[in-house]
Amino acid sequence: MTRYELCLVVSAKVEDEVRLATLEQVKEYITRFGGTIVDMDDWGKKKLAYEIQKMSEGYYYFIHFDAEPTCPGELEHRVRIMENVIRYLCVKQEA
Repeated sequence: MTRYELCLVVSAKVEDEVRLATLEQVKEYITRFGGTIVDMDDWGKKKLAYEIQKMSEGYYYFIHFDAEPTCPGELEHRVRIMENVIRYLCVKQEA
């Protein structure tokens, strides 16, 4: 298994329940595609470097997980169309 890191920026305009539900949905996708969540960092609400979709703030989450090489592609395919996720990046971590 390979270690990956997924960075999510979730819209600050949604309610807390919706934001947490979005995060839980992403975690469920990771486990559905054979990944194991190792760690999650919640950086909270931060100012964006530039305005995205007329938003200047977002909630940052970093999820570290172990998975097979096919998992990140499937995960990105699902996260890309999630309404409340304004940016994401999944990278392979070096050992």
